Amino acid sequence: MPIDTDADLLPSGPSADRSERALAPVASVLLLAITVVLAGGVVTAAIDTPAEPAPTTFLSLSATDDRITVTHRGGDALDAAELEIRVRIDGESLARQPPVPFFSAAGFHPGPTGAFNAATDGDWRVGGSASFRVAGTNDPTLEPGRTVTVDVSVDGRPVATLETVVESG
Repeated sequence: MPIDTDADLLPSGPSADRSERALAPVASVLLLAITVVLAGGVVTAAIDTPAEPAPTTFLSLSATDDRITVTHRGGDALDAAELEIRVRIDGESLARQPPVPFFSAAGFHPGPTGAFNAATDGDWRVGGSASFRVAGTNDPTLEPGRTVTVDVSVDGRPVATLETVVESG
């Protein structure tokens, strides 16, 4: 028998009332879930503060024989506990990077100075110098005429990229 009307497609009787009523709680739960997700997004956006800008500093770099020295020439004080130093020689990263602050570490001679030393008072201020000596067991080695690049960051935020040529002492 052919179906002639849309009414023939709809269920009728007691089971039809139950299935229509079952849709209301499901729809309510879905609307509630959507509302919670949207509200969470609004709250996250409202309390998400912009990242703190990197400190503004002026640093200088020198390298003589096996010693790398960075001097704080101006700007904001830097928290030594949040410092990160990455060294490249002629574009190649040192095999072992200095774990600032430190006293003794593989790939470096003991006793770095200033903010690079574990005994630092905490803040690296204008006029202060910090240095470390790269051991011959680190690779590549510091040699006169090679270019040294030092990236300085604080709490993961880049502060300076410095470059100099190694001089002989």
